[in-house]
Amino acid sequence: MTLAETPNYKNSSNPLLSLNYESALESLGNDYYDEVAPEEFPQHILRWRNNALLPRLGLDPQLVKNEDFITAFGKFQQRKPFLALRYHGYQFGEYNPHLGDGRGFLYGQIRGKDHELYDFSTKGSGRTPYSRAGDGMLTLKGGVREVLAAEALNRLGVRTSRCLSMIETGLGLWRGDEPSPTRSSVIIRMSKSHIRFGTFERLHYLKRPDLTKKLLDHVIEQYYQNLINEHDKYALFYAELVQRVAELVAQWMAAGFCHAVLNTDNMSITGESFDYGPYAFIPTYDLYFTAAYFDYYRRYCYGQQPSICYLNLEILQEPLKAVIDIGDLQNGLSKFTECYQVEYQNLMLKKLGFDNLYFAEADDLLELTITFLKDSQVSYHQFFADMTRTFSSKWRDKPAFVMNDSEIFPALGSSAVFDNWCVLYHRILNKFDPEQMLIIAKNLTKYNPQANLLRPVIESIWEPIIEADNWQPFYDLVQQFQ
Repeated sequence: MTLAETPNYKNSSNPLLSLNYESALESLGNDYYDEVAPEEFPQHILRWRNNALLPRLGLDPQLVKNEDFITAFGKFQQRKPFLALRYHGYQFGEYNPHLGDGRGFLYGQIRGKDHELYDFSTKGSGRTPYSRAGDGMLTLKGGVREVLAAEALNRLGVRTSRCLSMIETGLGLWRGDEPSPTRSSVIIRMSKSHIRFGTFERLHYLKRPDLTKKLLDHVIEQYYQNLINEHDKYALFYAELVQRVAELVAQWMAAGFCHAVLNTDNMSITGESFDYGPYAFIPTYDLYFTAAYFDYYRRYCYGQQPSICYLNLEILQEPLKAVIDIGDLQNGLSKFTECYQVEYQNLMLKKLGFDNLYFAEADDLLELTITFLKDSQVSYHQFFADMTRTFSSKWRDKPAFVMNDSEIFPALGSSAVFDNWCVLYHRILNKFDPEQMLIIAKNLTKYNPQANLLRPVIESIWEPIIEADNWQPFYDLVQQFQ
């Protein structure tokens, strides 16, 4: 549903302001945050509202007006306090003690219909004590990119924050990497938690183990409730965090996603993906693909993401040692590689159509698939999309029928690796009953959307916005991911 199609029912109260906001993080005290005031913007144009998230909050999208979003998330009326969190972090390997929420704040916390606690946090809402030389603002293109990334990743099965709203604010911003002045926006990001690895690193830097334990108890109480009554809950917390992060990076890798800035202040304590800046989806299978132009040494390239996440978890042990035995921390981290490999294989087999089906050739199929994608340099996303679009029960008849209607197939020419892949896939299909072909087809559709978010696609969405204020291509693309 586009904004133009969303009814604006008359309602005296604002459902977004009538939610039962909780003060879970606020109750920890001001050792962890500063109260801040939002920017007053000259203009408020609602460009995006995520109706798909409203039922999770117990709200009927039909009864939430566009103006309700503007009042709550653009004008920031009738809500206080707004909390800019304090944190540090390792940025490209160097420790930075001068961080914190520099262009956003914690707007509020809500208990969803699933009884989970969710954070509403802003991006582009103005200066805070941690803005340093920045203006605390977000470009409109940056807002568009974050909405698209979150929705695309969610569709691909990645555990991610999502944007609840995006409002154009009327400010002209000066940015060196864009034609200036450029348009601006403010978004509301809905996530499991605003707490980062760097939140703990700051407390270690300040030599406050008491605050570390207080924060860790809070994290377990709110986000690891299954561990509350365990006698070794701290060790179990870290082990579960390791598992969550290993699964997350496996999700990125299977989705062909490169986050680009995996500093420790961009790592969530709940193992959730968030903060989409210079990200990119890989056009072809290239372990050295690097999304950020300023990542000169490819520290955060696509293939480095598992090892960087492992390193960030290892670095996190330093502040956690104030509460958790080092032996327990090391034991927890030792499970990372196995957990990652199992999850990555599972996710890639799903992309190939096999959901929770383990067979003797599974390892061979995955190895051959990766070899083909790497050697041929065909479009990573188009390969799986074409596989989904052309899948047929005739593939059981002979290997030559496998993907013979694909747009990729004619451009391959003679490829022994691809021929071997077709023979193997054909052989595997014949191990399953004909009725199971329908299940494989459904799996392919579920795990391989036809739409992709490669850089040229994003530019094709941005061009009509900047040239004619035409948002329909943006809405059409988002709809394909929902």
